[in-house]
Amino acid sequence: MTDTPILHVDMDAFYASVALRERPDLVDEPVVVGGSGRGVVLAANYVARRYGIRSALPMTRVRRLCPHVTVLEPDYDTFTSVSASVMETFREVTPVVEAMSLDEAFLDVRGSTRRLGPPAEIAERLRSTIHDEQGITCSVGVAATVSVAKLASRRAKPDGVIVVRPGEVTSFLHPLDVGELYGVGEKTQTLLHRFGLMTVGDVAHTPVGTLQRAVGVHLGRHLHALAWGTDRDELTATAGPHEPERSMGADETFGRDTDDRDVIVRELLRLSARVGGRMRSAGVAGRTVTIKVRFADFTTITRSRTLPEATDVTVEIHRAATRLYDALGLQRARLRLVGVRMEGLVPRATVHRQLVLGEPEHGWSDADRAVDRATRRFGSAAVRPASLVGANGSGRSAV
Repeated sequence: MTDTPILHVDMDAFYASVALRERPDLVDEPVVVGGSGRGVVLAANYVARRYGIRSALPMTRVRRLCPHVTVLEPDYDTFTSVSASVMETFREVTPVVEAMSLDEAFLDVRGSTRRLGPPAEIAERLRSTIHDEQGITCSVGVAATVSVAKLASRRAKPDGVIVVRPGEVTSFLHPLDVGELYGVGEKTQTLLHRFGLMTVGDVAHTPVGTLQRAVGVHLGRHLHALAWGTDRDELTATAGPHEPERSMGADETFGRDTDDRDVIVRELLRLSARVGGRMRSAGVAGRTVTIKVRFADFTTITRSRTLPEATDVTVEIHRAATRLYDALGLQRARLRLVGVRMEGLVPRATVHRQLVLGEPEHGWSDADRAVDRATRRFGSAAVRPASLVGANGSGRSAV
């Protein structure tokens, strides 16, 4: 079993990075995302941070620090959409994803190493996939516990990976200021400094009882565990505080931008099969099919269609996705990415399909379940739709 199964994945300047996809001319300029006038900064790119600009800073202060800063209005629909896609990428690696916010999550990959390799390789794979599919970067900390992984991802910024093995924990943690410990705020930092505890090493070598008398029983015990990197090493899978809870989807970035309808429709089929398989595995069905289309310049649009009945049937999902794509009338527009999502999920057992006159006794639903059984036994390549056989994979491999 791996000794560093916990990954903390944190998007780099998430809101600013997403906003700048539409404004590549501003990539090397100081940019903040937030409200104008008396608003505050939601996010600042790394160029703006060199001027001392940080999140939650009043915009009037920002203007004084950097008069030539560019302020972009937040687009929360796009932020949520990108976040949902990132979380789906995480869940294709492991079902044990503890989402902390729109732009960060902890992953337990101990059940994925046989399939995907060591945690460090999984971290690099995630960074590559997120960059290719979303056009943004992330940093990853890899460790045995939650707090050490969190600190490692912070040190890896921007766009890096740091692995802290159990034997390296004390040399990594102990030189740090106590204020860097995960969850330690300014008040606790000030209190610890008042007692002469300046570094994490100082806290680690202070008896637990002394810490408890100084800061309280619970906090003293918790700080001691943090200082030795022996805090929580088990995750609780969550949907995340801002992430839609009743949807499943998948995206794919093409190896090269394409306007070939056959290639795009074939990829929609591949994605529909992936989403349908996950729904059947989870015992749910959905009524609303949504496609996402990203153009070569990273402009992204979505379109949805609500079906008469909830479904988990691949053919029905794909038929609706194809109709949505054709209705866009894109002609020769070149695409970078397509995605398929099913929303409004309900337990499959609650769905009662309307019988159709002349419908065969065994239809597409039975065929899907037969494919699922073969896939579980022989692997994902054992059975696939005929149009995907021999396809050379115009999309990049998803994780």
